[in-house]
Amino acid sequence: MKARVYVFLKSTVLDPQGQAVRNALAGLGHTGVADVRQGKVFDIMIEPGTDVESIAREVLTNPVVEEYRIEYPE
Repeated sequence: MKARVYVFLKSTVLDPQGQAVRNALAGLGHTGVADVRQGKVFDIMIEPGTDVESIAREVLTNPVVEEYRIEYPE
């Protein structure tokens, strides 16, 4: 079974990498892009019953500045 964990900065945290990408896009003529936020994706192969929530909360994120979302793709 696969769990996919998306980790991204909280909306209240400055994202300089995302801002740099947005500026680069504007410089390349993509002026319709208002904002870019960068993040990470973890694909984890798990056994049924594995506590992915605690893995995401305790290991994959810094709860002070990051949030996460878990999906179970087929």
